[in-house]
Amino acid sequence: MSEPKAPPLTIPKQAILAAVRDAARTAILPRFRNLQAGQIAAKTGPQDIVTAADLESEALITASLAEVWPDVPLFGEEGVARDPALRDRMGAETCVILDPVDGTWNFAAGLGLFAVLLAVVQAGRPVWGVNYDPILDDWIEADAETALWTSAAGPRRLKTAAPKPAAQLVGYVPHGLFTGPKRRHALLAGEGYARVTSLRCAAHEYRMLISGQVDFMLSAPVAHPWDHAAGVLATQAAGGVARFLDGQDYTTTRREGVLLAASSAEVWEQVARDYAGL
Repeated sequence: MSEPKAPPLTIPKQAILAAVRDAARTAILPRFRNLQAGQIAAKTGPQDIVTAADLESEALITASLAEVWPDVPLFGEEGVARDPALRDRMGAETCVILDPVDGTWNFAAGLGLFAVLLAVVQAGRPVWGVNYDPILDDWIEADAETALWTSAAGPRRLKTAAPKPAAQLVGYVPHGLFTGPKRRHALLAGEGYARVTSLRCAAHEYRMLISGQVDFMLSAPVAHPWDHAAGVLATQAAGGVARFLDGQDYTTTRREGVLLAASSAEVWEQVARDYAGL
């Protein structure tokens, strides 16, 4: 006899959204352009920082989800920074992965390109995700089939851009996060494209890709799950393709490798050829 299938996962979506929005109102927005002395600290270096907003919003969302979804653990970027062993659990069980302020450098610099990223993950694969902009109070919500952008005008379904020639491609590459010969390769690989830049915020880069405004985005050499799980799911649901440059499917268990998200299979193949070797 075959083993009975596990019941489908019931995600308390509205409660999670409410927790994210409440944390943004309480811990993030009051500190935007208002960070005080001692509320910014370096982690691995001066370009990798954490603020009081990151820490408090992660704590608030963690506490809220512990009440509404107590059987599912939450692993946040800042919690993993304190206890790296938590990283191993992200692919071993059903969990929630959180980036409490994606684009922290922008946030600390007073730039309005930051967001909250949250994904529900099963066996290393994202199954539901939210990309929330605290300033606009809007969000992209995605599952395996649909990516919806909800704003004051209501929800609308998102679709990635149609394929186009290389000379017309626009995308994002974090050149500064590569070192040595790979930085040179990252800088030169897209010289035949229309434009290659970076927003220093994966959440907003995914927003541009998923809404059809740009054609691709590359990750840094290490694609941290809190930066990419929700975006990968939304990209795929909107008709795009997201895989590592070596062709392997996305999973939160992978520790190294450059992730490429693109508007279509054709664009993914083009960009993967040009940036191969990173």
